[in-house]
Amino acid sequence: MGTMDVSFLGGPRPQRGVGVVAPFDFALDRELWRWVPDDVSLHLTRTPYVPVEVSLDLARLVSEHETLDDAVRTLTAITPEVVAYACTSGSFVGGIAGERAMCAAMTRAGEVPSITTSGALLEALAALGARRVALVTPYTVSVTRALQEYVAEAGVEVTGCAYMGLTRHIWKVPYRDVVAMAHKAVRRSPDVLFISCTNLPTYDVIPQLEAELRIPVISANQVTMWAALSRLGTRAVGPYQALIDPAARSGPVLPQLPDGEQQQEGRS
Repeated sequence: MGTMDVSFLGGPRPQRGVGVVAPFDFALDRELWRWVPDDVSLHLTRTPYVPVEVSLDLARLVSEHETLDDAVRTLTAITPEVVAYACTSGSFVGGIAGERAMCAAMTRAGEVPSITTSGALLEALAALGARRVALVTPYTVSVTRALQEYVAEAGVEVTGCAYMGLTRHIWKVPYRDVVAMAHKAVRRSPDVLFISCTNLPTYDVIPQLEAELRIPVISANQVTMWAALSRLGTRAVGPYQALIDPAARSGPVLPQLPDGEQQQEGRS
């Protein structure tokens, strides 16, 4: 037996880094990785533990600029090319101005481009041309209302909303509950469904829901990874879904009729 040819072992492949700041109770590291191509590494850090249940108070605590600064600084030694704050409520709690200020604070702390989940949500809605959105959240009514206000502030109409009222263990919610909430939320023909909270599992359910509902479905972790990877000039990977695969967007292109009339698209 000849010796094995190891000339191909020039690796490992060079990696590009994405820094991720997550709340202390974030449990879905594995889900984030599923959207990431092989030549990108995620470097996760968590905000310090605070003994508070999921609420507007918690959203404010985990998103204080000082907390974010410290988290981003822990990542600077490994020089990520972009930093993402992976928390929806923590990034919408201060409205659009609050989200922009968080990005600016993180960029200052790490001297690196920064995004948040809620900022990525607005980018995704714009990319999909959505003017009407339905929301699914695991939150209480007050946190859900703050998300509705944030989306409305961006000029997007909220057509419907379903929420679970949870204050803990959100990462344990099974897909069937997410699907049931989605069907409840979309009754008034939105352009897009958004499933909020980076601690709510959504990866496998997105293509299923898009097929059932016939509209794009986006989620907190998905928009975060999509926006972070787009800053690197690369694309998120994953099963067929409208946000990361333009081929999966909207129906057939309508033919141009003579005399410039535009064909009406019927809603089935």
